Amino acid sequence: MSSPVFAPLLSDVVEMAHGAGGRAMGRMLEAVFFRHFDNAWLRAGNDGAVLPGLLPDERLVMTTDSHVVSPLFFPGGDIGCLAVHGTINDVSVMGARPLWLAAAFILEEGLPFAVLDRLVASMAVAARQAGVPVVTGDTKVVERGKGDGVFITTTGVGALAAGVDLGGQRARAGDAILLSGTLGDHGMAILHARENLSGTGVAAFASAIVSDTAALHGLVAEVLASGAEAHVLRDPTRGGLAATLNEIAHQSGVGMQIEEARIPVQPAVAAACEFLGFDPLYLANEGKLVVFCAPDTAERALAALRAHPLGGAAARIGVVTEDSRHFVRMTTRMGGQRLVDWRADDQLPRIC
Repeated sequence: MSSPVFAPLLSDVVEMAHGAGGRAMGRMLEAVFFRHFDNAWLRAGNDGAVLPGLLPDERLVMTTDSHVVSPLFFPGGDIGCLAVHGTINDVSVMGARPLWLAAAFILEEGLPFAVLDRLVASMAVAARQAGVPVVTGDTKVVERGKGDGVFITTTGVGALAAGVDLGGQRARAGDAILLSGTLGDHGMAILHARENLSGTGVAAFASAIVSDTAALHGLVAEVLASGAEAHVLRDPTRGGLAATLNEIAHQSGVGMQIEEARIPVQPAVAAACEFLGFDPLYLANEGKLVVFCAPDTAERALAALRAHPLGGAAARIGVVTEDSRHFVRMTTRMGGQRLVDWRADDQLPRIC
């Protein structure tokens, strides 16, 4: 097993921060899951595992994801479509074509069947639109008060074409860093729904914020077909762009330099963040793609992103650097330098 990236656990019990995608979660993964389950596929630390197929030239990608969103319904989506999109995206960023999904439901006693029907119908629509069917599943029921309505776990399987090799360990110094669109839309939409911001000064702009939840396999396919030399693809979900960049920096043993002025953020999200004291770099996204590619092919990748409906606001936001400390640095709008580190706490729990 490789040397731990994170320090040992600092707590004797699981805390909310351990599910936030930041430093505490990394420590838990290293100290518990990686230590006991250690194998080459898991050790790679990517969103999905690349597995051998039944035929010599065949490879499969497998991933699984649990969804504990609160509230169950939010502007732009719900836990049902999010469960489909999130798992399709984890297969897609490995460069694979998503083929099948499995879904497991933990239902709380007392959940109205009207709510369950609405969520499953949303999942079915999302799966049909993506062309990735739900082919098997499971249901369990827990006592009233012990399940928060419904939790959904989805597993995805995809086919990986010969010659495609993507992963967090493949970023190289000089690589261009591209982002497919605006940051923080999902996280702020969840916050708006959860906290009922209509009664605050945020109401004037919060109504314009909806989740970006979407299946990214079509966007990924366009990038790969563009001729760009892509090294890493990732969807910046829990922990936002900041956690994603730090994770890849440690996987690849590199540093990064990003430009704040180039990072797209919707005005409504920026205003809400300023009012509430949030940082859009750490807010979750569910329909955005980060691309690391060779610098001489970056314009091809950027053109492919911008030509797709999900990538119209794509931007080149930074570059991979040589840095033995694996720091992610940002040039601010004022021209200063800021370290973009992992968060030690959970800025907004229960968002995916």
